[in-house]
Amino acid sequence: MSRGALEIAAAVRAGALSAREVVETSFARIADGNRRWNAVTRVLETRALDLARAVDAAVARGGDPGPLAGVPFGVKDLFDLEGEVTTAGSMVLAADPPARQDAALVARLVAAGAIPVATTNMDEFAYGFATDNAHYGVTRNPHDPARLAGGSSGGSAAGVAAGFFPLGLGSDTNGSIRVPASLCGVWGLRATQGRLPVAGSYPFVTSFDVVGPFGATLGDLRAAFEALDGAALAPVAAFDLRVARLGGWFMDSMSRDMADAMEALAAYLGASAIVELPEVARARAAAFVISASEGGALHRDRLNDRAMAYDPAVRDRLLAGALLPASLIFRAHRLRGWFRRQMHAAFAGADILLAPAVPCAAPRIDAPLIEIGGEQVSARANLGLFTQPLTLAGFPVLSLPMRVPGLPLGAQLVARPGREDQLFALAARLETEGMTALPRENANVA
Repeated sequence: MSRGALEIAAAVRAGALSAREVVETSFARIADGNRRWNAVTRVLETRALDLARAVDAAVARGGDPGPLAGVPFGVKDLFDLEGEVTTAGSMVLAADPPARQDAALVARLVAAGAIPVATTNMDEFAYGFATDNAHYGVTRNPHDPARLAGGSSGGSAAGVAAGFFPLGLGSDTNGSIRVPASLCGVWGLRATQGRLPVAGSYPFVTSFDVVGPFGATLGDLRAAFEALDGAALAPVAAFDLRVARLGGWFMDSMSRDMADAMEALAAYLGASAIVELPEVARARAAAFVISASEGGALHRDRLNDRAMAYDPAVRDRLLAGALLPASLIFRAHRLRGWFRRQMHAAFAGADILLAPAVPCAAPRIDAPLIEIGGEQVSARANLGLFTQPLTLAGFPVLSLPMRVPGLPLGAQLVARPGREDQLFALAARLETEGMTALPRENANVA
């Protein structure tokens, strides 16, 4: 099995393992497995080895190399890395000058002793839920190479699931951390909007963009979040937390396996109370409108000059977004404010809300469709069925891998803004009591 982030850091800090050994093992795993999974787009060999030497030197002289000493991590290729071109998954940016400094989240992990070892694949400009990239190819799910890893942060999630690195960085605009975390069977966090800095990450929708971590284990995810947030989470009594289940929209359009898993988890938690959010379909539509309009506005000038350089599927959606009327965009933003108030009201009798992260297990790559309302629809556009409405409010959401047979399935735990401590407390209880998936490593990567 791969070592987790906490295990690596403890061994490196104790001098039982060198950071160089850890990094070289990560490189070897990527070299052996990436042809199969296509999670990584670039290996950062020179920089990673330089940082590993610095960590090992700090240990040798009795210094403090940081709480994540020697831990390798993957970086979604929309985060700036000093000396590297930030492509955001697109050839459109390939000729841009290299970044002059690291993105804020990268810098915070490096300051904690962690080491970036690779950039990871993504949907072009983060517009999609599949990590099906016209320039860099499809990222395959480490649990079944015939299936999608989800997106748009699929490379980071798949890299963690495949054992390339125990931590990954991603972004979540409409579900781009939560969807691939669920499909790949890893842990992911969309923090309260605005809590973690987006500086140095290529924007998609500034109204929604959130950046955050993936982890192979809950402990790894928590360690990464605390390093990124700059503070330890406060202790919370998990058994005192009131859990309710989101109903209506969030109980429809699930596969039988997902419906059974959610029923079992809700029953275990005693989450008999059902909370109905109003106008969820309109909230999702508003998220679509705001995303399309802001994405289209961001790319309008470049589309005028270089439209054919874009992934055709992304280009068409951006062009359509650029043509949306101002009156519709205004109405979407008004609905957003109203829906946020409804979300606050939903917590009147609960501390945590429970919902599915995706409608079903990972779709096949050769048939990228999912069933919604009895119809077969595009997975690339609709895997965020349950994540997009929650995006509108900006509340923190933790995606946990449920303990299920077969392909991974994830659940969303939702808390009030700023209450990530409650999310981690409840998730830790579920992990301790055997209700979450065990860390798994594909045999083809070992």
